[in-house]
Amino acid sequence: MVSDGRGRRREDTRQKLYEAAVQLIAEKGFNETTVDDIALRANVAKGTVYYNFKSKTDLFEELLRHGIGLLTDEFRAAVQGLPPREAVRALVRAQLSYIQRYRAFAQLLVSEMWRTNREWQQTLVLLREQAIGVIAETVQAGVDSGALPADLDVRVASAALFGVGLVVAVDWLVFQPDRPIEEIEEAMLAIVRRVA
Repeated sequence: MVSDGRGRRREDTRQKLYEAAVQLIAEKGFNETTVDDIALRANVAKGTVYYNFKSKTDLFEELLRHGIGLLTDEFRAAVQGLPPREAVRALVRAQLSYIQRYRAFAQLLVSEMWRTNREWQQTLVLLREQAIGVIAETVQAGVDSGALPADLDVRVASAALFGVGLVVAVDWLVFQPDRPIEEIEEAMLAIVRRVA
């Protein structure tokens, strides 16, 4: 039982560090954020950061794994057992809801997603593929069942859904935060229907 308590405390500490890091990096950028800043924001000693992560870069890479892992899990849960068209709607809602809850992470993801000069770029590519992979499985099921056009380029359509969802959600929360999520979801789905 002691190890379970320690493991839980460590996860709680790591979560505090993730939250502090994502807020600071979204506010100041990666280069301007220091380990001291992260420790101060998380209300822990600087040594606690290094106990949990080898470096600021390691913390950021783990933060990406954690955040995109959560999104991928939410995608999988959202589409489970649904027919393809309903599953696409569920993916849109899941992404909007996720970004509404984790706005700072989404802003960070938008700023980092297409950069190619970062140490963590390969990790980000792999994580992006996991998230888009869930979308691609859903779109492919739609093509296979005839619910979506047979000539649809599944990879491009899946990347488009992911990218549009990310950018639209961040835009919504920054510039139109008073609009209900249902309106944004319907607007996105209308775009998808017109394009398909």
